[in-house]
Amino acid sequence: MTGFIIIDKKTGVSSAREVNIIKKLTQTPCGHMGTLDPMASGVLPVAIGNAARLFDYFLDKRKIYEAQFVFGSDSNTLDTTGKISKSDGYVPSEDEIERVLPEFCGEIMQVPPKYSAKNVKGKRGYQLARAGIDFELPPKKVNIYSVKLKGRVSEDSFSFIIECGGGTYIRSVARDLGERLGTCAIMSSLKRIQSGVFTLENAVQSEKLTAENIEKHIIKTESVLPYESIKPSETEAKKLFNGLTVQSSLTDGIYKIFRTDGSFYGLAEVKHNILKVRTKLC
Repeated sequence: MTGFIIIDKKTGVSSAREVNIIKKLTQTPCGHMGTLDPMASGVLPVAIGNAARLFDYFLDKRKIYEAQFVFGSDSNTLDTTGKISKSDGYVPSEDEIERVLPEFCGEIMQVPPKYSAKNVKGKRGYQLARAGIDFELPPKKVNIYSVKLKGRVSEDSFSFIIECGGGTYIRSVARDLGERLGTCAIMSSLKRIQSGVFTLENAVQSEKLTAENIEKHIIKTESVLPYESIKPSETEAKKLFNGLTVQSSLTDGIYKIFRTDGSFYGLAEVKHNILKVRTKLC
């Protein structure tokens, strides 16, 4: 089997657990296209078989989250799973929040949470933080396309819709938004509703999958790739599918390449009138 399954991950379970379920049901190596913390829920695309070779392609795709922030509270993890160090700070109004949201859009520098998987001299940030070791993480460039206030959830909590690029930490958005408003804020919930072409509407909870029904939930690899399709001649195919190159008049770029029988093979690249297979996916 090869392709993708969109899992609707529940809060409280790990991404690795979900991948292992798919791996056992398909009896095929699998991997996720961007992890979700146990606290988070929602869209978790799982690649089956050779589709996992597309990890780098999906890593930087746009993602959309629905998040809830609690204002006036602070914690060591920047969310409600950590040790709450303050819970009686200032809670801004909806108008105050709305006024500063444009400042958090665009290409910005963001400091990742210390409780994260960021590498610090061979150690994960969360390992050092749990050990009580003090350290600093350098800011990194991220893209945030929009931050919209959805509404007030409770006296001190608000819901947001955030569209961003890969590598953005929503917990850091909460921290920075709180600081900008002269208070503090932490994330209390997070749901990914879209990751690239994968949406919540087409997702399924892993508990509903069986060895008998899983195949109908698998999305074909070629259907999620936004490239033009090409089908080489038999002579060209013999060369291309054996690691050789052929001359091409196609425009430079990436293409979906199909076998002469019409079945999908993978990705090919044209560069300076030379066509070669880039990645075998099926």
